[in-house]
Amino acid sequence: MRLGILGGSFNPVHLGHLFLADNAISALHLDRVVMIPANLSPFKLEAEGMESSANDRITMLAAAVCGDSRIAIDDCEIKREGVSYTIHTLEDIISRYNICGKPYLIIGDDLASDFPKWKDSKKILELADIVIIRRFCSCVPEYPFAHTFINIDVMDISSNMVRRKISEGSGWRSLVPSGVRPIIEDRQLYGFSQSRIGSEDCSMEMIMRIEAEARETLSYARFIHSRNTALLAQDLCLRFGLDPMEGYLAGIAHDICKQFDVKHMMKLAKSDKGAISAMEKEKPNLLHGRAAAVLLRERFCIHNKDVLEAVAFHTSGSENMGSLAKVIYIADKTEVSRNIDPALRKMCFEEDNSHNALDNILLAVLNKTVSKLQSRELDLSPETLRLLERMKEKNN
Repeated sequence: MRLGILGGSFNPVHLGHLFLADNAISALHLDRVVMIPANLSPFKLEAEGMESSANDRITMLAAAVCGDSRIAIDDCEIKREGVSYTIHTLEDIISRYNICGKPYLIIGDDLASDFPKWKDSKKILELADIVIIRRFCSCVPEYPFAHTFINIDVMDISSNMVRRKISEGSGWRSLVPSGVRPIIEDRQLYGFSQSRIGSEDCSMEMIMRIEAEARETLSYARFIHSRNTALLAQDLCLRFGLDPMEGYLAGIAHDICKQFDVKHMMKLAKSDKGAISAMEKEKPNLLHGRAAAVLLRERFCIHNKDVLEAVAFHTSGSENMGSLAKVIYIADKTEVSRNIDPALRKMCFEEDNSHNALDNILLAVLNKTVSKLQSRELDLSPETLRLLERMKEKNN
């Protein structure tokens, strides 16, 4: 195996690290690069607290390279504890990996000039081929030791820059791999904060898992509808003082079972112990909301009652449904890809944030939905009619 070794603090890992590894693999025809997070780098002994644990950094690395079999992660320096010296790591990697010839030790040009000062640098040169990759320098400097130089475009990103941007509240999300972002947000690393962090089963990491499932399961048009529903639900939650993360989660998940085969959908729906109506037996697709709620609970361990209720009843509604369920029912019917009366959609963005305002929007949406179904001579579910009557009574 042609192996490259890439060490660093990875605090946090960012796109520059992956860009560097990718170019090394291509230029050197490597089979694999091993990324090794330092326990404590000798180059950063004066740095202040890292603001992330070893577990945080390993988790972020794992998320960053998910699905890429060309990249491995090795925690040998963290296990060894203390200051991380390259010579010790190199000897360890050579003893454990099936390497063809010498491994390639990959370093950035920001560290290369000081390489002769590294602990046992001469022995490092005996054990590995040094590869210097341009990260910051615009020229190709001379180095007093054998090496291979890879000249790549400079990606002006550093971990320090990412940490600073996070702590300042400026734009940082495009600088890290997509899987790393929710870890930083959920764990509130590097000074990240927001006024409301979702409950454990409504974390950003969980939302992204469920969104990925929806993207893989649904047609592109149905997925776009689901995401638009999630965005509008989030906006409505912010307006009416509800948890926006719960709104987004319920919105992205509400149709996740929409394209399941009938048998699978029926099996899931029956698991909620509720009765199957004659209309649902005749038109089993009406059960996709109930099936989705069961799927969220059983596969993703979502136990948030408001979210499960909102997903389960988004199709027909329920006369006693809570505020989040009302939001999802509204968002499902009025999101931007729907062909609806613009005045109805405009109601979602008025300034009134009272509970009555939410009920007024729901009543307007229900009236439009029922009128549309009646004009097409389609059957109406008893639950929808009961909900409509209940909202009319409350509005009088």
